[in-house]
Amino acid sequence: MPLLAVENLRTYYHSSRGQTRAVDGVSFSVEAGQSLGIAGESGCGKSTVALSLIRLVKGGETVGGSVTLDGISLMDMSISDFNRTVRWQRISLVPQGAMGALDPVFRVGDQIVEAIMAHTKDKKSVAWERAEQLLRHVDIDPARARNYPHELSGGMCQRVMIAMALALGPRLVIADEPTTALDVVTQAQVLKLLRRLQREMNIAIVFISHDLSTLAQACDRIMIMYAGKAMEIGGCEEIFRTPLHPYTRALLDAFPDIRGTRKARSLGGRPPDLLAPPPGCRFHARCSEAIAVCSVDEPAMAEVSPGRRVACHLSGPRS
Repeated sequence: MPLLAVENLRTYYHSSRGQTRAVDGVSFSVEAGQSLGIAGESGCGKSTVALSLIRLVKGGETVGGSVTLDGISLMDMSISDFNRTVRWQRISLVPQGAMGALDPVFRVGDQIVEAIMAHTKDKKSVAWERAEQLLRHVDIDPARARNYPHELSGGMCQRVMIAMALALGPRLVIADEPTTALDVVTQAQVLKLLRRLQREMNIAIVFISHDLSTLAQACDRIMIMYAGKAMEIGGCEEIFRTPLHPYTRALLDAFPDIRGTRKARSLGGRPPDLLAPPPGCRFHARCSEAIAVCSVDEPAMAEVSPGRRVACHLSGPRS
């Protein structure tokens, strides 16, 4: 049984124009100690998946599907029970942009202590010792616990957020674009840190990023999303070596080859309006390989090999 099982997740945002189907029937699973990367263009729904898992969606709601973590059905819980027994303790979030996530008027140690004391009966002195231990674990001098966010670099602030996410020993950590605002060297350090913590603490990580090269360094498996749908899921190496969905190939082609053997090619067109998604495959209007059925029938996500699934009419025999 996987640690995390998501089935037919649907999360819609509400507006005066109607419902935006940001996540529209996405299913995946994550094993204990495994990392899953979710990739796709901006607006594809990857961050909404993350926020749905931790029930922090604003301006919308999860309207269907199930999320099971450690055998517990998260969608059936009241939000008060979820806050008290699941958030931070079983599932936590490393948000995008640590400098904006940390409160500038409190010391970073106090912010970690606050998270600990909100869910435990520990005395402040015990919680402070735990905060220093966590900072040491993410390679920050514990004395820095008395610093304010502006006294730390961007990379150190990101490490503080990782320490905070680990404060109560969760089984699953969601990392939403945790390296986007960092320079290349610091990105590599943070990714190496996350991989080390994953092994040492046996935590599962759902890693959200638009950068496929980042996911290649950080993840065991990858799910490619487009317009609220999962297009392809598989092992990281096989996704990069043998992409099956035309959209996956287009994403990979959009990144330059570091060896200089090919040039990056932009993906023409625009994603569909999710207020009124088109029939058939949502990628068909931009797909150079589309056939007649692609604009009529939505392809089902089908397993093509153990652990490898793709939603494309071209993945099997053509009619």
